[in-house]
Order: sequence, then C-alpha cells, then structure tokens
Amino acid sequence: MSESGVPGPAGGEGTLSDVALWEGDTGTLREPSRRVLVQLLRGPYLSASRHGNLWTALLSDEDAVRSSLADLFLDLVIDHAAQVAFVRNTSADVDTPKVMRTATLTFLDTALLLHLRQTLLQEGGGRKTIVGADEVADQLQVYRGKDNADIAGFSKRINSSWQKMVKYGLLAATSTEGRFEVSPVLRLVFGAEEIAAVQTEYRRLAAEVEPSSAELLDTIEETE
Repeated sequence: MSESGVPGPAGGEGTLSDVALWEGDTGTLREPSRRVLVQLLRGPYLSASRHGNLWTALLSDEDAVRSSLADLFLDLVIDHAAQVAFVRNTSADVDTPKVMRTATLTFLDTALLLHLRQTLLQEGGGRKTIVGADEVADQLQVYRGKDNADIAGFSKRINSSWQKMVKYGLLAATSTEGRFEVSPVLRLVFGAEEIAAVQTEYRRLAAEVEPSSAELLDTIEETE
C-alpha cells in the first residue's frame, strides 16, 4: 500500500509513492518505462542499437508498457530477433480513433521502401544493412519510362523519396559519407497480404514501362 493508500498495478508498475517523480505525480509507470513510452510515441521506432537502456526497460516492463499503449488505442509491435519495437494504431475490428499519423506515399516512395526491405531481407539478420543513394537510384531507374524523358526530374523525385525515408528514420546516416543503414523495422512494416497486393500492382505498372522491369518485383517475392 502506498503512502496515499493507493496501490500501483503489478508488474513493471509500482506504488504511487515508489514511482512519483514530482509532487502530484499520479503516474504508475517507473521513470525508465515512461521514457520508453515517449520514444515509442515519438517514433518512428525504438531499437536496442540506438536506445540500449530503453530497450532493456521495455523488455523488463513490456506488459505494463503494452497496457498503457492499449489505453491509447495503440498496439505494441516487437521483433525480439531484430531488437526493434514500434507502435501502430490498433488493428482490432472496432471503431477507435487513429492516434498515430499515417504518411501518404507516392509510387516512387513505395518502390523505394520495397527495394530497401528486399535488401534488408537478403542481408539476413546478423549484420547491418548499408546502402548508398546512387546504387539505390540505379535500381529504381526501371520506373523512369521507355522514352527516358525528364531524367533530371526523375532524379529529383528519387532524391525526394530518399530524403523522406531519412526523415522517417528508415534510413540513418553512418560514419561513412554517402552510406546509410536501413532500419530493421522495415521487416515489420509490410505484412504478407500488403506485400502481395503491392507486388501485383507494381508488376503491372513495371511491365507497362518495360517487361523486364517486373523482375525487380519478382526478387522481392523470392525473399519472402
């Protein structure tokens, strides 16, 4: 029983007197777990490599953190093998408010995401996946069109998509200039059904550009 006579929930939560950080603080999570919540809500993800202490706190208080997120209509997604976690709007078949904002992706944004995810899966889970903007841009040239019109404009669109991935934290600069690490969270972003639907549409569009371009998407399917 706490000094106020109100016990805190079990698990990673303590009594109100145990976890209070300031006068009038009625929170029930310990400080490390609160910081975990903040990072998860800020996004785009929490990882052991970038947030070591928070990752440890998450594993210690997973049930309590998950419960607090559920109060906000959010699901906690954890990949223990990749050591990453993120939150998303609940997928339950009920009418709930959408707390997390979603970003609208262009055709090229999605093509870039799929390529990065493919590269991540091909590398396996044992090491970091490092890519360069130029090499990725080369892989996306299949979407430029048969007439190769507006090369400069297409390059700008690729760069815009690239910068968007950096902004979202899906690409992170490394100590080597021009080289970026692909976030392991991309393994979890697309489910099997979503991948299949996107592949079907992109294969059709790629074939309209150039029949051999569909091979780019076939390789994605092979890594699933």
